[in-house]
Amino acid sequence: MKYRDLFIQTQREFPNNARTQGFGWLVRAGYMTRENEILPLGEQFIERLRAMSGNSSFLFDLSLPLLYSEHETYFPLSTGSTEIIHCESCKYTERLELAQCKKTPFSGEALLPIEKVLTPDCHTIEALAIFLNIPKEKTAKALMYTRTSDNQFVFVVVRGDMTLSEAKLKQIIGDVRLATAEEITNAGAAAGYASPVGLNAKHALIVVDDLIPQSPNLAAGANEAGYHLLNTNCGRDYSPEIAADLTQTKAGDACINCDNSLSSINSISLAARHKFNFENILLALAETYHDDKGLTLPKSAAPFDVYLMQITGKELDTRAKAEEIYNDLQSASYSVLFDDRDERAGVKFNDADLIGCPLRITVGEKALQNGMVELKPRKADQNLLISQTDIISNLREIH
Repeated sequence: MKYRDLFIQTQREFPNNARTQGFGWLVRAGYMTRENEILPLGEQFIERLRAMSGNSSFLFDLSLPLLYSEHETYFPLSTGSTEIIHCESCKYTERLELAQCKKTPFSGEALLPIEKVLTPDCHTIEALAIFLNIPKEKTAKALMYTRTSDNQFVFVVVRGDMTLSEAKLKQIIGDVRLATAEEITNAGAAAGYASPVGLNAKHALIVVDDLIPQSPNLAAGANEAGYHLLNTNCGRDYSPEIAADLTQTKAGDACINCDNSLSSINSISLAARHKFNFENILLALAETYHDDKGLTLPKSAAPFDVYLMQITGKELDTRAKAEEIYNDLQSASYSVLFDDRDERAGVKFNDADLIGCPLRITVGEKALQNGMVELKPRKADQNLLISQTDIISNLREIH
């Protein structure tokens, strides 16, 4: 592929909206725009990645620092929009909204009689816990939805110190929306003071977090404004149709597998259920492989094996010799980016470093006069002088 055919435009400065180093280098090297649009060079890169993705070890071969769940592969990135939960000990990894943790019951005390108490202005768990002088762990939080497929009213209960994961709820019962005031009233509940105790069983599907049956004597709403019930107990005072893991895991919780403390990590998703996000893979490569001059892509991940350039001579036709080498490399199945521009040598050297191909071959008059060309691995400090006739054999040794 020739440089001018790809309309490559490199940048001398980082974009002012560069959210990460990798993104900045991709813009400077001409793979994408500041507005995150993929340019022809970036499209060429993605096409090569797509061709490589037929191999089951594709992502592993890129040598990226990856984290895996059962169905998804992530690249840790501080600005990433996908938050994951990770265990450094056993490597358990999952999206925040679906991650599991080891849950601990608050206490194993004996069941106490239910009691209705006046609780004015206690519309929230925080206000209720303060008014009753109890920890939030001793309260039951009510959330009310309607299933969209059949308009079934759904009453959800989680412990007061925990947060419902709607993603987990939807996995279990299907898509839902928030219940309307009319739907709540029709089920026999009272917004702000709701509980599953005494609900109309014909109108409500009761779903509880799996920790609720293990949590005795919880304070819950009385389904009457201004009142709550003390000592409600799942199984005795109401019977749920479903008990399952419904709560959102957070950093510091115990790992479901090994009890190690879990951490929260921002990331981008590279693959989900064998479908690849090639733009994110491109960004992950740029984040991993760069130095202070540009990208430093390895052969396993580069859009081209070789960056070929010629320096205009005074006596020899360096362009003709570069064209000959270009054709020979392609015949030997090497992918080549041929910088065929009429530019100064310094500009071409800088752009070669920015674009980041693993090898650079320079065809210049001085070396050609001795039957040689310059070969430089992207991350090497020095050029190598090699015979024009030995280019292919030298590349095979290096690769």
